[in-house]
Amino acid sequence: MFKIIQKDQLNDTVVRMVIEAPYIAKKARAGQFIIYRIDEYGERIPLTIADHDSEAGTITIIFQTIGNSTKSLSLLEAGDYILDVVGPLGVATEYGDVKRVAVVGGGVGCAIAYPQAKTLHEMGVEVDVIAGFRSKDIVILEDEMKAVSEGFYLCTDDGSAGYHGFVTDKLKELIDSGREYDEVIAIGPVPMMKFVCKTTEPYGIKTIVSLNPIMVDGTGMCGGCRVTVDGKIRYACVEGPDFDGHKVDFDELMRRNSTYIEQQKDHVCRLTGGKR
Repeated sequence: MFKIIQKDQLNDTVVRMVIEAPYIAKKARAGQFIIYRIDEYGERIPLTIADHDSEAGTITIIFQTIGNSTKSLSLLEAGDYILDVVGPLGVATEYGDVKRVAVVGGGVGCAIAYPQAKTLHEMGVEVDVIAGFRSKDIVILEDEMKAVSEGFYLCTDDGSAGYHGFVTDKLKELIDSGREYDEVIAIGPVPMMKFVCKTTEPYGIKTIVSLNPIMVDGTGMCGGCRVTVDGKIRYACVEGPDFDGHKVDFDELMRRNSTYIEQQKDHVCRLTGGKR
């Protein structure tokens, strides 16, 4: 059992939780994730570790309440317990010898982009963070991202806050203005990551993406998380989630992620007889 230490509502649908998990916190690194199961009837849900405190023995998760499992999790409060939290899973991000990096986050993907920017900042790397949202009312982690970046650029689709336009527009503008990035890290909706890669490719800038395919067990056994990278099958849960974005087949990933949309609408859990 894993105790919820703190809960914060970041916007109408996004929740941050700090969870007591000392063994996970001791080994967690940026880019890794956990899989939780809320109770004995719950499904296994992967969530990126948004932050960790090895001394306090806690990890932080940030999630959007979309399906029944995340909605059930969002109903828990500080002091409640989660049955299973497994991790850290996946391969931690490898940064190499970099001096300036742009970290690009989209929507709730900023919860994954933040630990990347924080780690780079602590390494002494110059970090620009470009964070994109549909509108001002769903912006999350603005202060946190500002604190770990030399340049912070908030973008909104409707122009209600910050730069009026897409993250790709701002990224291109910065590159064309003379910013020399050793690397770009893009995390967010698959179409966003795809077009960030298309933006950086003509400039020859290495671009890392964090992929979010369908995932079940987190050990590479089920094969649900397979993606095609450089023409080869890779398994995001054990070989990722980070990959060279210029080599990812994003169109295939988008097709696979939408495979079960219709079935999910009417799914009835065989264990509980109800929708989960």
